[in-house]
Amino acid sequence: MIFPWLWRVMPGPAWVRVLMLMLLIAALVAALFQWVFPWVSVTFDIQDQNVEAGP
Repeated sequence: MIFPWLWRVMPGPAWVRVLMLMLLIAALVAALFQWVFPWVSVTFDIQDQNVEAGP
């Protein structure tokens, strides 16, 4: 798994590791919202949804 590997590789005491992991997760989420999600929305045209009425 990636998180145990990250925990072992990161330097410093536990509180520094937690802080660095929180910053890493925040940067990942920011990158997803800034570049990945808009690209997926435009590329796959997921905004155009039609819901038909039932019988």
